Amino acid sequence: MATRTVTIASSVGLHARPAALFVEAATNTGLDVEIARPGEDPVDATSILGVMALGAKFGEEVVLTADGDGADDALDSLVALLSRDLDAE
Repeated sequence: MATRTVTIASSVGLHARPAALFVEAATNTGLDVEIARPGEDPVDATSILGVMALGAKFGEEVVLTADGDGADDALDSLVALLSRDLDAE
């Protein structure tokens, strides 16, 4: 299982548009991807409700995990996405 930690760069955190873009990208990997705040239970990264309920804010760290072929590359692309201010784009 591959794991990455990333700091949320979007100014509003993982809400509305940034959450939707992240969920779409996680879904497009075709893998089982989870996201969690450190020390908390993970949620399905392909669930918009789960990701928004996570309540990850700007500047907070989240942990991404994925399992399957290509998991490292998939997580690298998701980390790159969350490292950008998606609200400003």
